[in-house]
Amino acid sequence: MDKFSGIDLHSNNSVVVVSDDADRVVYQRRLPNDPVQIRAALAPHREDLVGVVIEATYNCTG
Repeated sequence: MDKFSGIDLHSNNSVVVVSDDADRVVYQRRLPNDPVQIRAALAPHREDLVGVVIEATYNCTG
């Protein structure tokens, strides 16, 4: 089964989501911006992951 991951990157944490090919969420957690923890969260899905998308927005004022 194909799975896809989206990571919404914030200043001090990220929301990591894994969904299947029927668009069902199979994993969703807010994690600190620690690559070791994020990789560990994705590890059980690694064999099935066909894509990872990272969304990061930097807002600048002034």
